[in-house]
Amino acid sequence: MFHSRVFEKRIPLRKFAAALFLVSNSIVWYILTNYFLAKALPLRQNESLLVLGTYYAGIAVSAVVGTMVFRRSRVKWLSLWMLFGAAMTALLSVSLGSNVSIDLSVSLVFGISTGAGLPSCLAYFGDATSVENRGTYGGITWGTIGLFVLVLLAVTRNLTTAQSLGALAIWRLLGFIAFYPVSRNELQTSPPAHIQSYKSILDRRDMILYLLPWVLFSLVNFIEAPILQKSFGNTAADLSSLVEVAISGVFALVGGFLADTVGRKRVAIMGFILLGLEYAFLSIFSATEGTLVVYTLFDGVAWGMFAAVFFMTMWGDLAQDNQKERYYLLGGLPYLLASFLSALVKPFIGVNFQTSAAFSLASFFLFLAMLPLMYAPETLSEKRIREMELKNYLETAKKVKEKYA
Repeated sequence: MFHSRVFEKRIPLRKFAAALFLVSNSIVWYILTNYFLAKALPLRQNESLLVLGTYYAGIAVSAVVGTMVFRRSRVKWLSLWMLFGAAMTALLSVSLGSNVSIDLSVSLVFGISTGAGLPSCLAYFGDATSVENRGTYGGITWGTIGLFVLVLLAVTRNLTTAQSLGALAIWRLLGFIAFYPVSRNELQTSPPAHIQSYKSILDRRDMILYLLPWVLFSLVNFIEAPILQKSFGNTAADLSSLVEVAISGVFALVGGFLADTVGRKRVAIMGFILLGLEYAFLSIFSATEGTLVVYTLFDGVAWGMFAAVFFMTMWGDLAQDNQKERYYLLGGLPYLLASFLSALVKPFIGVNFQTSAAFSLASFFLFLAMLPLMYAPETLSEKRIREMELKNYLETAKKVKEKYA
């Protein structure tokens, strides 16, 4: 049965609840603050890029520093990080757009408040789960993220940008209130026995074989985002993004379950195939309502697969029993920093820009990204996969026997 297969090796409910509160609150906060930050920059193009660049620089630097600080007393630092994020979001709601100097200062500190705890946040989830169930619990967590993104967007749709950021400050504070009481009794003060250097991590063949396609996907995804907006229009593209969030939330559950049964590698390859096909479809057919529907469906399914595997599961698997912060940092930074590419690319997309050529190149590079995955070792043990295949076979045989008995 589904229940017995997925939850054979359960984790304590309290432990998963703490990880769920922490990760879902943090990722929803990150997604929506990015969305409202972009809306709240009524500046000239160069000034807007400078502010966003400062914000992403703050994220990158603080994330590296955070991996060294947060691991020593994880619950305490993560709790402070959530409170700091709530305070900075409230400050952002009343100060952004005042003048460039203030915007730069606030965006830098806000970037620090965002990046400092993200690796430890995901490492907390990695330590709360095991390799046998990490995909399933990751799918549940990402499904929860998708749900709350939609709910909060619906709640804030009639609010001003400043009011929406104020609502997100309250959301962040609620995350702290939910997380701290559940997690405060956990022993999170001692670092793992072995902390690997960044060089030793990047020297690993399996790490590189999974990291390369993920970097390539991140680059393609954010370079193509403004091109898609140009092709379909801002309103249609925004609506498509909302539908994708809902689809990805559902298929994160599916992808997480499959990751724990058939393996992470197969799920990742399925995601890349869907992405390659969607961009090939866009390159052949002109931008219409029909092509937008196909794109939205394929992209939502692929994002669900990637969310369960790359965001939540893969880097925790590769870390094994080592400290997980640095693995999640190296896996997360390409995506976080590549998101700045959309703002850089947008000014160069003019009236005569050849979107079909851009979509063809995207399709080519996404299919190319699958090559490293073909040679990557599966992080879910072969023994586990064979056990699941045998159980499925025995259950099928039992049903056939009962049918003809």
